[in-house]
Amino acid sequence: MACNFQYIDTGDALNALVKRLRQVESVAVDTEADSLHHYYEKVCLIQLTVDRDSYIVDPLAEMQLDPFLDLLAEKKLLFHGAEYDLRMLRASYRFKLKGEVFDTMLAAQLVEGKACSLVTLAKAYLGIELTKQKQRSDWSRRPLSDDQLVYACNDTAHLAAIASHLESELKKRGRWEWHRESCLRMVKATSKDKSPVDPQREWRIKGLSELDRHQLAFVREIWYWREHEAQQTDVPPFKVAGNQLILDLALWASMKRGGSTVPRPRLPRNCVGGRLAGLEDAIKKARYMREPEWPPLRVGNGIILQEHGPELDRLRADSAVIAEKLGIEASLLASRRQLEAVSIARPTTAPALQKAGSFMDWQTELLLPVVKKIFA
Repeated sequence: MACNFQYIDTGDALNALVKRLRQVESVAVDTEADSLHHYYEKVCLIQLTVDRDSYIVDPLAEMQLDPFLDLLAEKKLLFHGAEYDLRMLRASYRFKLKGEVFDTMLAAQLVEGKACSLVTLAKAYLGIELTKQKQRSDWSRRPLSDDQLVYACNDTAHLAAIASHLESELKKRGRWEWHRESCLRMVKATSKDKSPVDPQREWRIKGLSELDRHQLAFVREIWYWREHEAQQTDVPPFKVAGNQLILDLALWASMKRGGSTVPRPRLPRNCVGGRLAGLEDAIKKARYMREPEWPPLRVGNGIILQEHGPELDRLRADSAVIAEKLGIEASLLASRRQLEAVSIARPTTAPALQKAGSFMDWQTELLLPVVKKIFA
């Protein structure tokens, strides 16, 4: 769908936009980054829609962005999936939002019961057909095509109308405060710099629950190999090796130590020469690692998690029932990690429950009867 916009790549044009922003209270915002193409990701476009006027700011052009970003931080911002955008803005420009956020993705989770794409919401609420064909573009390359710019413009052009529909539904269902609290927490989390890297956590990809400690050692060393290769060539880690390949290699290597003749998983075509030698060194390091050097099976909140009894299963089952009645995903009410923390702390009061699982007020209110029943 066509989208009219003004492309901002000069200081004069940006100053004019700043003057326009001073006249409004809310702005629809999105960003495009190059994380699918580079290891060292950065913000490559900032899209805005003010009333019915759309703008695309090019932060890679030689402009002084501080006055623009400082003013933007004071506005109420409409996003679809704000967490990533705010984290990228923070990492690139130390952006810290002072105003509020309305996140249409979070709102859709509370209204529709699942995370919905912008394309889905535009079709459902506005009858507008959008395309995501340029979603995987390398936004760091210049010049950008007309199709790329239209795609970028459409990411904000319809946000206000979609937000209006979702706001009405949230209030109708009594979930407006749930959404507001969720947005406030997200804004607070994204206003901080990244925490120091935790070497017990950073390499833990999905799919490790059935692996033993020595197999985890293979995963860890292969992950660090992949990270090194990605940094050296400035490509995303998945372009060196996907997570599934890491798991397959770890399982293969652990079987090989027992004399298995299972062939090695197929490697990417670019895994040759020094890269292949590095992978073989990582596997060899893990193979001859002594047991005390193997990583723990699981970690949580900085400590090794204890074995769980039947209480965790009851917590998961009962919280799933509540979520089903509400028509939302169980993980939105309580993640597995939160429920694990609750099963360890065994709280029986609202403050204790909130502290144990870092729950929001609305989550605490819904889960407290279940927790009392199990631990009282």
